[in-house]
Amino acid sequence: MDPQGKEPVNLVEKNADGSFTKETLTRAIKALKKRLKVTRLDDESKLGHDPMSRGGHSGVVAVRPPTQYPPEVWQALEQKGRVRIDRNGLVELIEQPSNP
Repeated sequence: MDPQGKEPVNLVEKNADGSFTKETLTRAIKALKKRLKVTRLDDESKLGHDPMSRGGHSGVVAVRPPTQYPPEVWQALEQKGRVRIDRNGLVELIEQPSNP
């Protein structure tokens, strides 16, 4: 149990063949999107980005992946074409085209 008395949640689950479950990959993508959003908001709140000057938008497109997921999860998502990992370890989300 953790200090708050809750049972720890296993975020990383694998199928019988050793691949990660769809739920694990979905949770990892969701965590990445949240981290990217928070990082962009933090960047936009810096000095020089106020609406009276130029109303700058964040140029952040990649972030360090959340550490609760091992590197193998991010590599599996890269193989599926959902993310791109650069040589510095930053992960960029690749937007999937929506179906009409």
